[in-house]
Amino acid sequence: MLTITQALHDQIVAHARQDHPDEACGVVAGPAGTDRPERFVPMLNAARSPTFYEFDSKDLLKLYRDLDDRDEDPVVVYHSHTATEAYPSRTDVTYANEPGAHYVLVSTADQDGLGEFQFRSYRIVEGVITEEEVRVVETY
Repeated sequence: MLTITQALHDQIVAHARQDHPDEACGVVAGPAGTDRPERFVPMLNAARSPTFYEFDSKDLLKLYRDLDDRDEDPVVVYHSHTATEAYPSRTDVTYANEPGAHYVLVSTADQDGLGEFQFRSYRIVEGVITEEEVRVVETY
């Protein structure tokens, strides 16, 4: 189960809506060895695409150096789907290289009248997708 604060949930959703119609992406970091998302780190979608996201390689290197310096892990890796449901695509599964992370997908398709808003979380390990419950709390 992913437990996340309302503030972090709202930041992820706001980023997804802001970048629409392109996919948004980012990370929520937390203390190493914990499963507690704490620090919101929005990233630039280098692909600038409504159907694909890609972290800029320089930004990604900077992020991982920053995580190491702060003794943090990427607890949540998130991105948005702009016209489809919040379910990992084959490409998403291919890019899922953090086995300990929660992969959050936000669908912003509702902005186009294509469906209801969705905020869903998955574990993706060795190509296997497992949806998990999301619990939104005021504080930890």
